[in-house]
Amino acid sequence: MSDDLPVHTYCLMLLRHAKSAWPDGVADINRPLGERGRKAAPRMGDYMKQHKLVPERVLVSTAKRAQETWQLVAAALPSGIAVENTRAIYEVGAAQILSVLRETDPAVGTLLVVGHNPGMEDLAFQLVGSGDADLRMRMADKFPTAALAVLEFEATGWRELAPGGAKLRRFVTPRSLA
Repeated sequence: MSDDLPVHTYCLMLLRHAKSAWPDGVADINRPLGERGRKAAPRMGDYMKQHKLVPERVLVSTAKRAQETWQLVAAALPSGIAVENTRAIYEVGAAQILSVLRETDPAVGTLLVVGHNPGMEDLAFQLVGSGDADLRMRMADKFPTAALAVLEFEATGWRELAPGGAKLRRFVTPRSLA
């Protein structure tokens, strides 16, 4: 960390898209949410609202199922959240997602990413270096669709986000909210 910049606590929320459908003849990027996903996403939005997990900025994969997930989650949150739709987090690994996150303006304190596995799950595992052991075990057991991992780290900016450098604060799944 640089000595002349203030250290802040940053919050990164990783939301895997909700359960999708698999219609015949539809390209992967165009797959919509399935019925289960259309029920789970608003539930996660309500949870986020209730627990004041409101992002300042959101990065959303351009895949239809991620876009629909965000729309259903966002319906429960205040309007005016800055959203960037990006293909840079679609069908990529954890290293590429981390590279995108590191480009975030340091003025953004809370960032939500709506993306896909295995990249999201792998990134969460790589970043988490501490946090509640039970939560970490639950996350390691399964990172299902519409699951939300909330991580915190201290730094002077997003460029310092590094493997093992974050603390797992919450791990919530649709099933845990049922």
